[in-house]
Amino acid sequence: MPKMTFIERDGTRREVDAPLGLSVLEIAHKHGVDIEGACEGSLACSTCHVIVDPGWLKKLSEPTEDEEDMLDLAFGLTETSRLGCQIVMVPELDGLVVKLPPGTRNMLDS
Repeated sequence: MPKMTFIERDGTRREVDAPLGLSVLEIAHKHGVDIEGACEGSLACSTCHVIVDPGWLKKLSEPTEDEEDMLDLAFGLTETSRLGCQIVMVPELDGLVVKLPPGTRNMLDS
């Protein structure tokens, strides 16, 4: 089974099973990793923001315009920021490393 590593907010590295076809957000939830995903992956928030290890960025598909619009709202945005709901595990991503940002901004809470 493919694996991926989450680097949690405190710097802890956590390697988990990453089933093909699941998004990084779904994988995080399956393993109790602290990624909110307030819109449940419908591309309506930025609470599943992750920072992709630069070595993996070229293996990902380009972000859509909708993803880029949501990323503009993300807290702690970096050049390698992506939304976890938009990264779907494929064999080429076996070993993917993503870091959780220092915080999130949830525009869905009022």
